[in-house]
Amino acid sequence: MTRTDLRGIRTTPRRKVLISGASVAGPALAFWLNRYGFAVTVVEKAAALRGGGYPIDVRGTALEVVRRMGILPRLQDAHIDLRRLTFLDGDGSEVASVDPHTVTGGVAGRDLEVRRGDLTGALYTAVRDDVEFLFNDSIDSLDQSGHGVDVTFRGGGRRTFDMVFGADGLHSCTREFLFGPEEQFHRYLGYCFAGFTMRNTFGLFRETTMWNTPGRAAALYAVGDNDDVHAFLNFACPEPPFDAFRNPEAQRDLVAAVFADAGWEVPGMLAAMRDADDLFFDGVSQIRMPRWSSGRVALVGDAAYAPSFLTGQGSSLALVGAYMLAGSLADRDHAAGFADYEHNTRAFVTVNQDQVGEGDATLFPTTARALEQRNDMLRDLSAMPSAEGRPAHSALTLPEFMPMT
Repeated sequence: MTRTDLRGIRTTPRRKVLISGASVAGPALAFWLNRYGFAVTVVEKAAALRGGGYPIDVRGTALEVVRRMGILPRLQDAHIDLRRLTFLDGDGSEVASVDPHTVTGGVAGRDLEVRRGDLTGALYTAVRDDVEFLFNDSIDSLDQSGHGVDVTFRGGGRRTFDMVFGADGLHSCTREFLFGPEEQFHRYLGYCFAGFTMRNTFGLFRETTMWNTPGRAAALYAVGDNDDVHAFLNFACPEPPFDAFRNPEAQRDLVAAVFADAGWEVPGMLAAMRDADDLFFDGVSQIRMPRWSSGRVALVGDAAYAPSFLTGQGSSLALVGAYMLAGSLADRDHAAGFADYEHNTRAFVTVNQDQVGEGDATLFPTTARALEQRNDMLRDLSAMPSAEGRPAHSALTLPEFMPMT
């Protein structure tokens, strides 16, 4: 279908698209689709952007994405610059203190670590003037036809879009609409974790301290010059505790039970967890799918290929995936574009997901023998320079996509 502009020149109307999710993948995808001439709407179930949040990494190929978006300087200003990572034994004695990059595989002076809210804020600022945002709403149903996707919103509205994108995270509702229950794609890795903020009464500054016993870890992460630290409690759990995933009180009870006899600062962490208003609890999991699209609907980021926090690559995969998806659609229809997106992105996703397997979390050993082996490794690392980056982080060279004319 074409239209005629004021000069009498026939033009193609802007394709209308809907993105579900306004965290990382959603706004990044919105930025690039707008650049390529799409009319973009983003729907987000939260009432507003979530500020603050735990630290996340932007590494490897994703650094080139944020550079091309023009937000790299802002993220560099927000860089946390973690300077020390200290590991403690069960009795609280120090095992080793290492350069964080020797453990994460990051590259000092190049890779970024920022608060999650700093990244989402930078992405939102880059698109808010050009993209429609619908907060406090979500998709209630999708009905695909030959010419579009009819969307009914939970708030009661109804609209038709040329394409719809699910950027709504590990527990994506868009994915469930398209492909069915999450369990068939959910690869549980044998751990659960709880994260929250608490007062920094420990004298920590730009550093992380982690306590371990077999199958349990507690960490305090001080990002810098404020009064709070990020607290993390991670534990081995053979089966995913599905009953706790949607019940905050059950989450608190489960974590408290697992760490009931723990030493170090854990008792105070458990007390702070009881009162925390920002508790985030989940299983350590990946999403692995045979395909990322169906008809006119496609998935991006954690909704399609969550790698788990053990890889440190969730946000980076979301940024790279958004760039590749939008560019693949710049001059193609949805069928060809989705096929191109998957063909050119899947190998990068797979190599990053394959960095960790079930029960293979080096920093969180589940047996006394494995813990001692890890500690020996850390003692050796403490005498080594920082790493030069893991090849998986940079395994994709970004193509140049041309905007539509």
